[in-house]
Parts: sequence; structure tokens; C-alpha cells
Amino acid sequence: MDSRGSVLSTADITGVVLLILHLIIGITAAIVISARRKPATAIAWIMAIIFIPYLGAIAFFLIGFGRLPRHRREKQLKVNELMHAASGINAHRARFDSPQWLIPTVAMNEKLGALAMVSGTSATLIGGYKQSLASMVRSVDKARSFVHVEFYILVNDETTGELFAALGRAVARGVQVRVLFDHLASLTLPRRKETIEELDRFGVQWQHMLPLKPLKGHWRRPDFRNHRKLLIVDGEVGFTGSQNLIDSTYLKPGNLRRGLHWKELMVRLEGPIVSELDAVFLTDWYSETGELLEGEKYRARQASIHHETPSEHQSRTVHELDAQVIPSGPSFENDNNLKLFVSLIHSAQRRVSITSPYFVPDEATLQAIVTAASRGLDVELFVSEVADQAMVYHAQRSYYTSLLSAGVKIYQYPSPTVLHSKHFSIDDQVAVIGSSNMDIRSFSLNMEVSLLVRGEGFVAEMRKVEDGYRNLSTPIDPKAWPHRPWREKILNSLARLTSALQ
Repeated sequence: MDSRGSVLSTADITGVVLLILHLIIGITAAIVISARRKPATAIAWIMAIIFIPYLGAIAFFLIGFGRLPRHRREKQLKVNELMHAASGINAHRARFDSPQWLIPTVAMNEKLGALAMVSGTSATLIGGYKQSLASMVRSVDKARSFVHVEFYILVNDETTGELFAALGRAVARGVQVRVLFDHLASLTLPRRKETIEELDRFGVQWQHMLPLKPLKGHWRRPDFRNHRKLLIVDGEVGFTGSQNLIDSTYLKPGNLRRGLHWKELMVRLEGPIVSELDAVFLTDWYSETGELLEGEKYRARQASIHHETPSEHQSRTVHELDAQVIPSGPSFENDNNLKLFVSLIHSAQRRVSITSPYFVPDEATLQAIVTAASRGLDVELFVSEVADQAMVYHAQRSYYTSLLSAGVKIYQYPSPTVLHSKHFSIDDQVAVIGSSNMDIRSFSLNMEVSLLVRGEGFVAEMRKVEDGYRNLSTPIDPKAWPHRPWREKILNSLARLTSALQ
């Protein structure tokens, strides 16, 4: 019969089948994706699947699932149940009545992350890159029992070499040294092979975090990262914050060519809070190795053998603080850090000061910040003038118009320094410091650790850090911002569209 007759051709049948398949995929996507996802995220994925047939669906099955596999989440639940008993921190549970609005936030954090707020914390801020590494070396050299090291990026280079040597000296003394670092992050950096060889030569126990090795049964969403940064010595002293274990240029040719280097903020801790940091390490060690280590119970001491005199780029040590560790990430059922950040910003009475190198907030965070400024609070945001990631750089700038219109002051830290610190302070008593950016990736895809601190002395020290940023930074003029070049506006808007695909 003629191909123009009533009988459908093979091509026609194929087209109808593909159309029906596309409709089925679209309807299924609308049902599956909408479940337990934020509306903006669900809509972004559904639109991608509808308008980019098949490729959108493939992308969703690769990176569209926002939680780790069930067995990993079950491990997290198991360790959550053991955390309190293992660390012995219940005896040091904090009791406070000021500010009163903080009490429900602390209770929420414990419900989501399993760790209580504890009293008796001593904390020292360290803003110098080499100074923080030197402080870690001094602590590791005093280790008697164990050293636990967990960093998103860990590279043995000229800058970090002395810390690696200190780990080797610790092993030689009979100290148990365990190291965790992110698998995929290490693949993109130089000296990966040399770093592993050095760890093996020293006799350090090490393990990749979130390994992506399908042939060995390690499969999950490939853009998940363990972004935590922490070091614990003997359960007595701990470090956390924004800094990775690598040279401040990250040794990348592009960074070296542009003269980029990273500015960080770390905090050195003593007291019961160190047991909470160690509980996070023990959880990740168990998740990656199947070995459930027993956490060392905190023991009150008259004087710490790890005490050190503050040096340049190091704040005075503030004692008798209340503090709480909040782990977050795709091993939890909730976005723990997101809920913490939003709760604190909504509770602020006078001032909110935020430092985040990658600022791509979700709707709840953006509205909390805008609302705080609209309430007449003094709200400021510190970001970098220059960036190492073009898409994030343009996406975050797309939010500045809303912030500036609400009265938020935005300060750009001068190039060629990338302000990589991650912290914020609320009023005069509360501050948060850790590994988490204020962006959608850190809220949902990265495993992060945040430290909530209550204490006027600590916030006063953080204010000095913020004052230093402000003195060096250039404020964005809210009147001039709308008149920036159209090319920049277009790039900002296009980059923002990708931020919801989480």
C-alpha cells in the first residue's frame, strides 16, 4: 500500500511510541520527583525532563536523588543512638536561659543531629593559613593515644608537609592515627599518589570518604561530597572550620596564574565539645570501614597538656562557653544545617553578620535574611570579589539585588584573595563556624559539620574577624548595582537557573 495511505509507516509508529514514552516519563517524573522535594527543585527537574527528553531523565537518575543509599542512612541512625553514651557528654549538658530564643533551636539540633549542647568549652579562632597548620602540628606532636583527621581535601605538599611529618612521628610513638578524605575531590588534585604513598609509609590508617567505585559495589549520586574538616587529638583538643589540608593556592595552574590564594578561619577547641567532634569522625569511619570505634569519654582535667599561647592571627582563648556540634548531609533525613541557619536568622534581634564564599541560598534562607533586614536589623554579608568557580560566582550575584533592596550590606573581599571562611554571628551571644557554605549544595548534597557557640566573649572575638574583613572590603553600592552591564545580568540569571537542580 502507498505510504500515504491509512496504514501507519514504521517511522510514524516509532514517533507515536516515543511520544507516549515521553508522556509516561513526564507524568512519572511529576509524581516521583514531587515527593519530599522542595517545589522549586521539583519544578526544575520536571522542566528539564520535559524539555530535554531522555537526557533530562538520565541526568535525574544520575544526580537527582538527594539522600545516600538506605544502608548508609541506617548506619547513621545506628551511630546516632550510640553517640551520647560513647562520648560521655550527657554529664556536661549545658543549662542556660539567655538568650531564651536559642533554647528551642538547641533542642531541634539535638533531635536532628543527636548531639547536645555542652558547657565547659574553650575556643580560639585562628585566621592565618600557616598558623592554623602550625597549631595542629603542635597538638599532634603532644598526642599520646590517637589522632583523628578528616578533611574534604588532603594533600601532602610544601605547606602541609610538616603536619604529615607530625602524623608520622605520632605513629612512631605508638599513637593510633586514622585519616579520612573525600575520594572524588582527591582525584582532581595534584600529588594524589604521593600523598597516599606517604600515608602508607608512615603506617597511617586511611580511608576514602564516599568512594565512587561501581565495580566494587560503591555507587551513589556522583556529586555527593564529604566536605567536613576536623582534627581530634586524644579527645582533648579539636580543630574545625573552613580550611582544607592543602596549599592556600590549591596548587591549580589557573589559581597560580591568577595569583589566587585562600583565606580561612579555623577554631581550636578544648573541653567536652571535642568528644562531639570525635563522634562525627567515628560515624564517618564506621560508615566507610564498617569498624565501630569506641569513643573516648571526656574526662575533666585541671590543666590541658595541649594548652598553647596565642600567636599572631590567633584570637585570645575564650573559656566556659556552651557549644554544640551539628553534623548534616545526605546521610540524615533532614537538612540539619539549613534548619539551624534559618532558625537563628529568624531569631535575631539586632544583628546578623554572614561570611560565605559560595552564597547560593535556597528560598527559606533568602527570605530569612531579607526578612531580618526588613525588620530593621543590621544585616551584612561578606563575599569574595573574585571566585574560582564561574557558575557559582554568577549564581550568587543574582541574589544581590533582593538583598540590597532589603537593606543588606554586601562587602566584597579584595582580589586575589578568595575569602573561604564560613561563619556567621547573631546579636552578641551566638555564633556558628564550620565547613558549611550558605548554599544549596552545602544544605543538601555535602556532608558538613557546624559548631554552634553561645558566649559573648567568643562572639566578641568573631566580631574582630568581621571588622577586619570590613576594613579591607569594598561595599556594593545599592544604587549602582542595578546599572551593571547587561551581559553580567544575563549570566547571573542563567547561572541561577541551575542552582535548583539538586
